[in-house]
Amino acid sequence: MKEERLIWIFLIVSQFAFSQIKGVVKDSISGEPIPYVNIWVEGEQIAGTTEANGVFNLPYTGKGAFLVFTSVGYQRKRVPLASAGTVLMQPESYILQEVTLAGQKFTKELEIGIRKNTTYQAFDNGPKIETKFFPYFDSYRKTKYIKKVRIQTDSRIDGALIKLHFYGVDENGFPGTELLKKELIILVKSGVTHMKIDISDYNLVMPKSGLFVGYEKLLIEQNKVEKTVTDPNSGIQRTQRTYYPFILYCYVESEAQFVYSAGKWVKKTPTEAGSTQQKFTIFEPAINLVLSN
Repeated sequence: MKEERLIWIFLIVSQFAFSQIKGVVKDSISGEPIPYVNIWVEGEQIAGTTEANGVFNLPYTGKGAFLVFTSVGYQRKRVPLASAGTVLMQPESYILQEVTLAGQKFTKELEIGIRKNTTYQAFDNGPKIETKFFPYFDSYRKTKYIKKVRIQTDSRIDGALIKLHFYGVDENGFPGTELLKKELIILVKSGVTHMKIDISDYNLVMPKSGLFVGYEKLLIEQNKVEKTVTDPNSGIQRTQRTYYPFILYCYVESEAQFVYSAGKWVKKTPTEAGSTQQKFTIFEPAINLVLSN
């Protein structure tokens, strides 16, 4: 009787530990599915991304009562788990301003964000958005347009997708409003690559308050690689799941680091890292910008 009770307890715990949160995200006006939406279990290190058909499937450990959904062009949405079967996201309302393209000449280029004497490393950054801050300098006045983004990646598969974000700076110095009004999805080739993505059509101007460029890994089937690994001590087999591509990082000194994690922006400082110094060493994404006139 005791053994039977223990078996039932094990089955209940196993089923709970491996339960899933399933649903679909749609546009509240058109009813069309929204691909590549960022999803977080609020307050937990559990995240996911909707597939091209808007469907998502997240592991759930029994913690966290809300899901947080974010996507460029849509209002952020916080949804109770019980209501996550079908999530309707409302499009953002924008005041369209006249855009003048005649000022772009593209006769000059200036690459910013270059780090000298650094060693680049590739590793899995997990379910979070990490940023690199680009301050503004007066010398950028003659090359104010952001023409290209250069990013260094490492991928074991061909055709993996990543998402790039461009954020303004809010009143507290955190990443603020998205500067692009639609998603920037990048197709990555296999191997270690130095990609240059032309974004001149977006007519994006370098803000005088600076900007953050964020890298988001898409936790979708297209990016997933699974393999079976065996624990050398216990002999137990498990499935190892990896999402590509990896981005290359380098060590730099910084006063702060901004990371989107558990459904919110987090500011990491030297004090939190146990340092009494004004700066501390962080891993910074290998992202540069090419400015032009």
